[in-house]
Amino acid sequence: MKMIGIPSYVAAALGLALLMVVHESGHFFTARAFGMRVTKFSIGFGPTFFKIEPKDGYFWFTTAAGKVRLRLWKHNPAKHGPTVYQVAMIPFLAYVQIAGMNPLEEIEPNDKGSYANASLLGRILTIFGGPAANYLFASVLFFVSVFFGGRMMRTTEVNVLEGRPAAAANMKSGDKVVEINGVAVKEFEEMAAIIADHPNVALPVVVERGGERVSLTVTPSLDHGRGRIGVGAVSTGKRVPVSARDAAVLALKAPPVVVKDLVVGLSELVTGKAEGELMGPPGIVKEAAKAAQLGWTELMWFLGGLSAYLGAFNLIPFPALDGGRLIFLGYEATTRKRPNARVEAQIHFVGLCMMLGLITYVSINNLRGKGGSSEPAAPPEASAPAKAGAAPPASAAPAAEPAPSGK
Repeated sequence: MKMIGIPSYVAAALGLALLMVVHESGHFFTARAFGMRVTKFSIGFGPTFFKIEPKDGYFWFTTAAGKVRLRLWKHNPAKHGPTVYQVAMIPFLAYVQIAGMNPLEEIEPNDKGSYANASLLGRILTIFGGPAANYLFASVLFFVSVFFGGRMMRTTEVNVLEGRPAAAANMKSGDKVVEINGVAVKEFEEMAAIIADHPNVALPVVVERGGERVSLTVTPSLDHGRGRIGVGAVSTGKRVPVSARDAAVLALKAPPVVVKDLVVGLSELVTGKAEGELMGPPGIVKEAAKAAQLGWTELMWFLGGLSAYLGAFNLIPFPALDGGRLIFLGYEATTRKRPNARVEAQIHFVGLCMMLGLITYVSINNLRGKGGSSEPAAPPEASAPAKAGAAPPASAAPAAEPAPSGK
C-alpha cells in the first residue's frame, strides 16, 4: 500500500474531532434543555488556542493571551447562555463544563441553573446525552457513506483456509456457494450472515464446482461469538448503488451490530478467550487516514462505526466514563439518597488517571508500531471502528456487516 498522505491524516483528524464535538453536543443541548448553565464548551484541553466568549452584549473572538480580539454578533443571555466556546492547545478529547458538576464548587440552593440542583431525570439524561448523540450520529454517517458510495457486493466464490471447518467438509478454493441451510445465496454477506447465526450447527451446503453442483455438510465453529467456517471471498467485490430507503435501512441496522461486537469483543478479551492489541489515538488516526485514502465515503463508514463504538464504550460502568456517572445516579434513584459528592469525585479522578495512563501506554506502543493494523483499511462494510482513546483489540474490532474473511 502506498504511503498515507498528509491530506488523509488531516481528514482523519477532522473526522475524529467531529465525533468528539457530537458527543459533547449531546451533553450540551440536553443540559440546556433542562435549564442547566453550561459555562464552557471546549475542543481539546490545556491552554486556550482561541475562544468565542460573550461579553458586553456581544460574542467576541479572542486568541491566546488576547493578542487578537474581534467583535462578532450580539449576545442574548436568555437565548445563548454564558457559554464560552474554545479550542485548546492539546487537540485530544473534548468537554463541556456545567455549573454545579464540580463537587468542590459552592452550590447555591436556589440556583436553578446548577447541575447539582437539577432533577434526577435531567441529570441522567444529560449524562446519557453524549453517548446517545454518538449512536444516532453513526446512522447519519452510515447513510451518507452507503447512499453516495454504494454498497459493496461480493460473490460467493470462496478461498478455503486449511484446518478449518470448510476444509474439513471438503470445500475447495474456487467453489461457489449457491445454497446454505436451504437458502439460496448470491452474495458473500448473505452466506456469512447465515453462518454467523449457526455456530456448532451442521449446515447443508450446495456449491458449484467445475459446472456441477456438489452437496456438503459444514459445521461452523464458534469464534468471537459468531459461527465461522474458514473461508474468504475471492473477489474484493464491486460497488452497487442503493436507493435512499435501502441506505436508510442499512444505516439503522449497522449501529446495533457495532455495539454487539463491542460487548462480545470486550467480554472475550476480559475472559482470555481472545487476544489482540489495543489502539490509542495515534493508531486510530492512522486507521482513519487509511480509510480516507480509499475515499471520503469509506471514511464516512469508518467514522460511523467509530461513532457508534464511542457511544457504547462510554456507557461502560467505569469511573470517569459516562457509564460510571450513571452508576452513581442509579444509586441515587434506587436509594433516594445522593452519594457523597467528594467520594464520587475521587473515584472518577482515579478512573480518569487510569484511563489516561492506559491511553498513554497504548499510544506509545502505537507510535513504536506495536499496536493497530499494518494492513490497508478494509472496505466500508468491514471497517474496524475503535474508541478515540483506547480501543479493544484491533483484530476483534466490530464490523458493521459480516467481515470479508474467516467465515
